[in-house]
Amino acid sequence: MDVNRAAEMEVFARVVDLGGFTAAARACGLTPSGVSKLITRLEARLGTRLIHRSTRRLSLTPEGQAFYAR
Repeated sequence: MDVNRAAEMEVFARVVDLGGFTAAARACGLTPSGVSKLITRLEARLGTRLIHRSTRRLSLTPEGQAFYAR
């Protein structure tokens, strides 16, 4: 998957706005695993965790909140 950095940020914003990877995947025309990989790549590039993931929910880290606000 060749996605530019702006697209990674857009997918991150969709995850936050829609409250999950599956909803963001539907909105972006991707698979949930594709969204997860994009978020992981974005986090690796930034050197910090943006989202706390669990089987039932996700929440933003303080760094994720700051990144989303910008």
